[in-house]
Amino acid sequence: MNKHIVFFDAECPLCRTVKAVLKRLDWFDTIFWHPVQEVSESIKTRVNEYKNMYDEIYMFTVDKQVLTGFNTIRKILSLLPATIPLALLCYIPFVKKIGDPAYRFVSIHRYKWFGRVPYKKS
Repeated sequence: MNKHIVFFDAECPLCRTVKAVLKRLDWFDTIFWHPVQEVSESIKTRVNEYKNMYDEIYMFTVDKQVLTGFNTIRKILSLLPATIPLALLCYIPFVKKIGDPAYRFVSIHRYKWFGRVPYKKS
């Protein structure tokens, strides 16, 4: 598989909605979306140097990089033709200083704001 792999929380309504929208904008099918609820132990070990995979979005890029949080969002936006202008704004140097804490704030509060839904393996 020669796609970027994005690990998302399938119990989070916000995460599921964002994934659905971005998947529709992925015209060239460059991203494979994988629920963290189905992550194997070998993958968990590989990302163990990072935070808990439920805390933020993770991405394995095709060139074997691991991205997390706001960096993942920026990368995803840069891969989708419709969101490239937004991605360019996200790569302006000072935007990361705002984007990282903003991403963490939303991530920490997402269950309180949007609830949690049971995940059913498809």
